[in-house]
Amino acid sequence: MKRRGGWILGMISVGALVCTPAGATSVAVVGLFKDKALISIDGGKPRTIAIGQTVQGVRLLAADSERATLDVAGTRRVLGMGQSFAGAAQEGRRSVSLTADARGHFAAAGSANGYPLTFLVDTGATAVVISAADAGRMGIDYKSGAQVGVNTAAGLMPAWRHKFNSVKIGQLEVLQVEGMVVEAGLSMPLLGMSFLNRMEMAREGQTMVLRQRY
Repeated sequence: MKRRGGWILGMISVGALVCTPAGATSVAVVGLFKDKALISIDGGKPRTIAIGQTVQGVRLLAADSERATLDVAGTRRVLGMGQSFAGAAQEGRRSVSLTADARGHFAAAGSANGYPLTFLVDTGATAVVISAADAGRMGIDYKSGAQVGVNTAAGLMPAWRHKFNSVKIGQLEVLQVEGMVVEAGLSMPLLGMSFLNRMEMAREGQTMVLRQRY
């Protein structure tokens, strides 16, 4: 178990994601230089490629200290430092792929009720959890929900139940997702088991794939 922002978390946290069509290679940008980029392909050991060079179907088109422009199987992607993309439906089901950061943590860019959020993937959380500040920006009257107590590293904290109309990660969307709103002790929204239970999760090296069950 790891501690973050006062919460006791499950196994996971940070690395951005973008989804690509079926069969795409997973690519993470771990270093940027003038005319070169340090990338990890399919969770493998990072390697440096120069403009015009192609490695495992990934071609570097441009690079500077801020971003890299890549061609992967004919798809053009622009990624910043620490960003990654992958994904694809297998056997007709939608999926996304996440790449871990240097600490072995995953994060997922998505939305709740259409409001953009970056979630910490947390198998130790029973529900999708957001802060009161995010709830306010989303127009959620969270105190109209049932109040419960949740255990955190800082002790028992009040929380309010809320059901999200939708939670979306890349091309994965789940409707009517159980959630909670907390007023303190949360530095990043949590993508908990009320969403993850509807996924198959597989991890290989630095890559985690979420594949929608239903």
